[in-house]
Amino acid sequence: MRIAISHTTHYEFPAPVMHGLQRLRLMPKTTHGQRVLDWTMTLDGARDEADYEDQHRNHVSLISIDSGARAVTVTIDGMVETCDNTGVVGAHAGHMPLWAFMNQTALTRPGTRLRQLVAGLDADRSDRVSTLHALSAAVREAVCYEAGHTHAMTTAEEALAAQRGVCQDHAHVFIGAARMLGVPARYVSGYLLLNDRIDQDAGHAWAEAHVEGLGWVGFDVSNGISPDEHYVRVATGCDYREAAPVTGIALGGGQAELHVRLAVAQQTAEQ
Repeated sequence: MRIAISHTTHYEFPAPVMHGLQRLRLMPKTTHGQRVLDWTMTLDGARDEADYEDQHRNHVSLISIDSGARAVTVTIDGMVETCDNTGVVGAHAGHMPLWAFMNQTALTRPGTRLRQLVAGLDADRSDRVSTLHALSAAVREAVCYEAGHTHAMTTAEEALAAQRGVCQDHAHVFIGAARMLGVPARYVSGYLLLNDRIDQDAGHAWAEAHVEGLGWVGFDVSNGISPDEHYVRVATGCDYREAAPVTGIALGGGQAELHVRLAVAQQTAEQ
């Protein structure tokens, strides 16, 4: 399947920016299950300073905001060819050792509610894949998908307390629980081709767990499935902060207002 992605991120500042830097993790890589056919990024109000590979082998663009800018626009246009590997990404690769994905972070660290979720998991713990699917279902039941109740820095424990959240929260709860079960787990940011619409409000997020004999396997808790050909992986990390599409700082300018336009569409051979 060929998936076309058009993603525009626009920041408006109430005052001129004196100095600003942003890290962009917006470019996917050709990996098991996907092949990047075309990918371009254009900047308005900023310039590209460096491109590098981070500790998770994500492609990172470091950009600087033009001095005096009142707005910054980052536009992505790309085409990715995908196939269905039933969620299996394959063997671990990268600069981070596998054991590092067993360490809890501030966003995944267990509290009473996460411990109760794991203790109450009804699954045959000797069958790791079945256990992880059961965990995904348990997280989905415990945290109803509903926007407006959480934010980027909401922890797994807080999402469980609210019993509401979005894909980012589902991923963090799943990752924290998987690590409690002795399973290395990581966060994935990317795009999802939807059947009912092209225009979307934001990208998507899910989790991957490392299973002996299979390698990394994806679990999209929000949709109750393992990722298939409708998914485009962009960045991975121990939690959202390490896989966030855009992070950075700005001096001056005030609180920026963010506008996002995202279109994800299937392309036929004729197109």
